[in-house]
Amino acid sequence: MEKPHILLVTFPSQGHINPSLQFAKRLIRIGVKVTFVTAISAFRRMNTTTPPDGLSFAAISDGYDEGFKSTGDMNHFMSEVRRCGSQTLRELIAASISQGTRFTRVVYTIFIPWVAVVAREFDIPQTFLWNQPAAIFNIYYTYFNGYGDVIRNSFSDPSIVVELPGLPPLASHDLPSFFNPSNENVFALPAMKEQLEIIDEEGKNPKILVNTSDFLEHEALKAMEKYNMVGVGPLMPSAFLGGKDPSDTSFGGDLYKGTKGYMEWLNSQPERTGFPFLWVIRESGEGEKEEEKLSCKEELEKQGMIVPWCSQVEVLSHPSVGCFITHCGWNSTFESLASGMPMVAFPQWTDQGTNAKLVQDLWKTGVRVKKNEEGMVEGDEIKRCLELVMGGEEMRQSARKWKELIRAAANEGGSSDNNLRTFVDELGK
Repeated sequence: MEKPHILLVTFPSQGHINPSLQFAKRLIRIGVKVTFVTAISAFRRMNTTTPPDGLSFAAISDGYDEGFKSTGDMNHFMSEVRRCGSQTLRELIAASISQGTRFTRVVYTIFIPWVAVVAREFDIPQTFLWNQPAAIFNIYYTYFNGYGDVIRNSFSDPSIVVELPGLPPLASHDLPSFFNPSNENVFALPAMKEQLEIIDEEGKNPKILVNTSDFLEHEALKAMEKYNMVGVGPLMPSAFLGGKDPSDTSFGGDLYKGTKGYMEWLNSQPERTGFPFLWVIRESGEGEKEEEKLSCKEELEKQGMIVPWCSQVEVLSHPSVGCFITHCGWNSTFESLASGMPMVAFPQWTDQGTNAKLVQDLWKTGVRVKKNEEGMVEGDEIKRCLELVMGGEEMRQSARKWKELIRAAANEGGSSDNNLRTFVDELGK
């Protein structure tokens, strides 16, 4: 019997590509062929040397084949992603069919709902892969289904606490930034609304794959009864979950080959003593070295090490690391949970405020920095949070508990593994 063949399409940014690639690797280990698709600009930055058997790559255009610059118009970019992406994806599928390859199913990620529309033109079933926590999906769903006014009003009245099904009480700073009236990314909410409408068209109780674990977000996963939301995470390299496959296909790592000196530095550090630090400062989208802008770089390097890139999961799993100061994007947050690493949460935008809320108040594996009256985070506040985390044994015990549970879910026979195998068994039915 011929293996199922999935066309996996992901939004062209690192936070979407890396978990999607890990999802693809999980599928091929189960016996599914995967063609991984993203934009030309992102594909050029991926480390795709020697992909595992069963995994192939294809690129489509997002209208920005030379890359999107941080100073560009994000709303225009998203418009071009839809216009160019849908056309070139249509051509890719048609060419595959003409060559005798018909995909069993299309799986796609956040912000590209038009992928499902293209798949339907070819009568190919679709499944949505939500690569953020289930809590965020619930917030968007409830916003468009009866809670819009209370969520909007919370931004004008800080005293309002939003009560949503399956979630802890949320203040405005705990909600995704796209709901803020000052948000300039006007594409986001319409894209989310369109995504929900497309899922609803699939029929009764459609399955949504979520990069989470069933027990980690049990209430959030079950709160939306009209959807069958199942955890298939964490979508990170299996070698760091106790697995046997150390290979990795990732985004951006090939740009910094030979920068493994940070591991030697970590190996030389005593386990969780003092406050030496490893600070990753990525180059800007225009290739500018941000670390060169530091006014006190020499002084900082006496206390720690500054690098342009690192293997984050490798660092988080290192015994000398005692705390992770993170913006609380979901990949970083979930990798920290899976590594048993306590966090200082420093959220900026999109889902990060909600993730920080969950880290501090639900999972109790970190603390969130507090801004002053001017909206700034002062040095003393960062020091306070670091001391709380580095000295907090209760927080560390909680982190160890989640690490054990998450790894058990991801490994063979665990809930995430079983959910993924059930999805594969249902392909083509």
